[in-house]
Amino acid sequence: MTNFKTYYYFLGIGGIGMSALARYFKAKGCEVSGYDRTQTVLTRELESEGINVHYSAQIPPFSKDVARNVFTENTLVVYTPAVPEDFEEFVYLKNNGFRMLKRAQVLGEITRAEKGICIAGTHGKTSTSTMTAHLIYQSHVGCSAFLGGVSKNYDTNLLLRRDVACNVFANKDAAGNVCTTTDVNSDFVVIEADEYDRSFHQLSPYMALITSADADHLDIYGSKDEFRKSFEKFALLVKPNGFLIVKEGLDLRRDVARNVSTYTYGMNAGDFRAENINIENGEIHFDFVTPTETIKNIQLGVPGLINVENAVGAMTLAYLAGVKPDELRKGMASFAGIRRRFDFQVKTEKIVYLDDYAHHPEELRASISSIKALYPNKKICGIFQPHLYTRTRDFIDGFAETLSLLDELILLDIYPARELPIENISSDIIFDKVTIKNKTRAAKENLLTILKNKELEGVLVTFGAGDIDIFVPKIKEMLEKYE
Repeated sequence: MTNFKTYYYFLGIGGIGMSALARYFKAKGCEVSGYDRTQTVLTRELESEGINVHYSAQIPPFSKDVARNVFTENTLVVYTPAVPEDFEEFVYLKNNGFRMLKRAQVLGEITRAEKGICIAGTHGKTSTSTMTAHLIYQSHVGCSAFLGGVSKNYDTNLLLRRDVACNVFANKDAAGNVCTTTDVNSDFVVIEADEYDRSFHQLSPYMALITSADADHLDIYGSKDEFRKSFEKFALLVKPNGFLIVKEGLDLRRDVARNVSTYTYGMNAGDFRAENINIENGEIHFDFVTPTETIKNIQLGVPGLINVENAVGAMTLAYLAGVKPDELRKGMASFAGIRRRFDFQVKTEKIVYLDDYAHHPEELRASISSIKALYPNKKICGIFQPHLYTRTRDFIDGFAETLSLLDELILLDIYPARELPIENISSDIIFDKVTIKNKTRAAKENLLTILKNKELEGVLVTFGAGDIDIFVPKIKEMLEKYE
């Protein structure tokens, strides 16, 4: 985006993708503020960075100290599809002639101006995009990145190319290191490509990677076939002379523009793949095989077999972007993970506690399988909060089947997010189909009491994309206290 507005207003600023854009324009020297429904860790961080956030609708929607400087011609309103069109601030801004763009449209403008590395998929895209960003950012190549999770290496969901960040943050990069000019000419930007509301169709990738295309958001797409077709359309958006990388075995047509190079990736299969995977003492090592060479003994900085496949996808993108073999080794070994993605909180002889964002049946299956591979002799107790009434309705059997892989289940009520209740759809319909005997239905306000009354040992996991994360520090404190 070359012609910056002077004022940016975000409807839904607390979203993971929206907050990254807000930080981006703030770093560019623009005035930034926004609305969100509830205060969260992210919105508090934005406020501490000098971004004004309010939590109840107000007309006009701008704070008093900046309202006098707000004019329609120099202001851009950014919103997400989750904002209802009858929301009073949305109506006010639309009726008063403000330019309004969806978040995906703004990201699309950025990918048209730079070389977008866009990672899409029903699951795996946040981990893969964050790994990709770290690999390229810490190398001689360099990049910027808009992430769908908070990188634990940098404690943020936004990375600015080092030469840009140095201008903004007093000669230090996102990791606090003194800047160099090695990546001054890099124009790569890593973006997590969101399939919800077909948002990723706004992008113009130089490189595109598709991790998975298991059906989701059927309230938007209507059918599994339409959902699959949306990923095929995304693949067609790759720029000429660009790259399309698809997970090996994924059932997608790979029609592409002329002069686009196509590859597959995976574990033990694909043009780029992991071989000789070894798990020992909680550490994972493997060889990274490319079409022209093998880079041996890659150490994965985060646990879980699920992350090997993500790492191969990320390394493929970084390799094609020019990252050197030694930089790939260093980057993978130093990757610290993402908040709420297979995120270890407590690790003792008696109890291991981790938190995971998994909210689709296939994500749950992959996460539970990874935990079992790491801890084959430990009992696994999972706490799951379903996300959305529509997703619960569409995948009842899938949820019941994967949750039955646990040794014990605590099932919470559905987190509605943007949705109104659907008649006869509740967590009970999953609970009744779960086949394990050791299962409990619970309201979230009773969760801590239930846990306090249990003899906890083995592995405890919190799963879900709703507000279950508010319990993570409380559970962690409780377990540490009882050790």
